[in-house]
Amino acid sequence: MFRRFSLFGACLLCLFLLSACAGKPRPADCPPEDLPESVRVAPLTEPGVYPVSEDEAQRLSRGLAANRQGMGSWKDMRFAVEQSLAYVRAKPASRVALHYPSLQVTYGDMERSLERLLHLLPFLDTAPEVLASDFRWVRIGPDFGFTGYYEPEIPASRVRKGRFQHPLYKVPSDLRRKRPYHTRHAIDCKGALKGRGLELAWVEDPVDIFMLQIQGSGRLRFEDGSVRYVLYAGQNGHKYVSLGRVMVDRGLLKREDVSMFSIREWLAAHPDQVTDLLDTNPSYVFFKLAGPKTVGSKGSMGRRITPWVSVATDQSVLPNGLLTLMNVALPDEEGEHCVPFNALTLPQDTGGAIKRNRVDLFCGNGDRATHTASYLDTRGAVFLLLPR
Repeated sequence: MFRRFSLFGACLLCLFLLSACAGKPRPADCPPEDLPESVRVAPLTEPGVYPVSEDEAQRLSRGLAANRQGMGSWKDMRFAVEQSLAYVRAKPASRVALHYPSLQVTYGDMERSLERLLHLLPFLDTAPEVLASDFRWVRIGPDFGFTGYYEPEIPASRVRKGRFQHPLYKVPSDLRRKRPYHTRHAIDCKGALKGRGLELAWVEDPVDIFMLQIQGSGRLRFEDGSVRYVLYAGQNGHKYVSLGRVMVDRGLLKREDVSMFSIREWLAAHPDQVTDLLDTNPSYVFFKLAGPKTVGSKGSMGRRITPWVSVATDQSVLPNGLLTLMNVALPDEEGEHCVPFNALTLPQDTGGAIKRNRVDLFCGNGDRATHTASYLDTRGAVFLLLPR
């Protein structure tokens, strides 16, 4: 999905966002040592590219489970793999996509890895260890920071009425000519865009708009029950300022208590301070309505992304088209435990806040997605699966 003010949707910052759910406890941290021994790997603090033994690759392969990634079978991953394949096939095969001092990966290499995975998907449910023998595994150091993003769903109206008083704007025609453009304060409080016919829809809560702008795309549920996707279309050129950090600096929340849920809860309890706090972030994102038949969000490849498979990455570190295995502990929905996420993943998106060794996991929509994206903030291991 073209997410976040990063130019493509969702800028993570699960810690500093807002969600439609309030009151859930912040779970315990999920460090790598919370993973079960069967899929646990030692922390890696030094930069570099490290070969992985076949025994280690077999152990991690056996720890894969399609159901942990929202799939009934590994065959269900075919669509996501085909999206990456279409992307890399449009690139010159000899072009180097990833360059480390000891490793170069071309688009042709990525194409061969993805084609091999497509062939193996029907066998992974019963024999996942074939991944160890059919690919050359390397681990990238140091370990990566993991966060998550998701698709919010917001009640909306096509016209201004009743409780729906806050506009969701499309791109103004003069956005490119005026840089930087109007600030959030000028747009929301001074009416800089009022009367120009730019309203895509009307929503009830300005906090919902703020959250949608950070995630970069989402879904509008209209009163007749219909749902339309809204996608990132542009940004006003002002730097993003984290609301969570502002609230900590002002003494409104403790750093250890900051989450989507705590921010949303605090704002709901102090409606007189909502406008002032939202105004501290001058960045403003504009949207476009996706076609009525659109299903799912798109990533920076311009193709649909898949929950629990697609990740957003720094393209100089993990470019779109790679085949990766990521090993991390996720917070569970009860807020008390951590669950292993030893997963086959595909870089298919990017974001302005996704720099260097950082991974943003696309969690989809729904309660599990919202909760994971809200609280995921830990470190984990990243492996590349390259052609032999």
